[in-house]
Amino acid sequence: LAEVGAGSSLVGVKENLTYSVHDLWLGVFLRSGNDAVHVLSKMNGGIPKTVKDMQKHAEELQALDTHVVTPDGYDEKNQVSSAYDLTLIARSGLQKKDFREYCSTASAKFPGDVQKPKEGEKVEKDKNGDPKRDSFEIQNTNRLLTGAPGVTTYKGIAGVKNGNTTHAGATFTGVAERDGRVLLVTVMNPSSTEGQAVYQETARLLDWGFSAAGKVKPVGELVPPKSARTKASPNPTAVGADSAGAGKATEPAKLAAANGEGTGGVGTALAVAGGVLVLLGGAVFLVNRRWPLPDLVRRRPRG
Repeated sequence: LAEVGAGSSLVGVKENLTYSVHDLWLGVFLRSGNDAVHVLSKMNGGIPKTVKDMQKHAEELQALDTHVVTPDGYDEKNQVSSAYDLTLIARSGLQKKDFREYCSTASAKFPGDVQKPKEGEKVEKDKNGDPKRDSFEIQNTNRLLTGAPGVTTYKGIAGVKNGNTTHAGATFTGVAERDGRVLLVTVMNPSSTEGQAVYQETARLLDWGFSAAGKVKPVGELVPPKSARTKASPNPTAVGADSAGAGKATEPAKLAAANGEGTGGVGTALAVAGGVLVLLGGAVFLVNRRWPLPDLVRRRPRG
């Protein structure tokens, strides 16, 4: 924890206490907890190894604008990425069941301090025989998922992640589903002076994408991972190793079905239609496959 940057966002990890990996990842996704990131990095063999692993994975995904310096995204010289790359990375994450769970969780309980027994009483134990601990609620800072003053929860939102640093400004990558169609949008450092601009622009891009689907000509396609075998297919493989079967593609989209095992759990690559429309400092990507998102959408808090 001594290496966590000053002013970092924290979830509240404390020394000499035990946390599950599940707890730590919730701290990362919901609270952007750099303390949790550093603990997970140490468990992965240290920060230098984790940075190397992240860079290797970015290169596998062909996220060629990305250069990783820190595991937590804290401002560092030469640490850069792009809207296109963040979308490639989010697409890869969304193919993983645990990633989808974490990024769609609106709130959770996080372990706190050991409970102090009342005078004359013994310390209570949990089912593992450890001292019982208090807990506190953490809420996802993705405002399209949880809402905020001036921001309405977005219909069909199912993740992914927001962030903000001095040098990068406000950044957000979000995924939403409506009627079986999925859009993945990244907005970086919007120039608008309106409140919560990164969420407002994301919502407008999603609205535009859902209304324009099938009515506009795509300008490109997301590249597949390096290790994927790319070929055209009328029945692309379902996204995610935990998904079964393949659905019929929606016309008139052009498909790029990518199948094959990749490094770092890339697995079956996403079949993409549409690709890239650069607008309002962001990038919107139309995905022509029914992702396994309905359960995530239903978990969104109702308002």
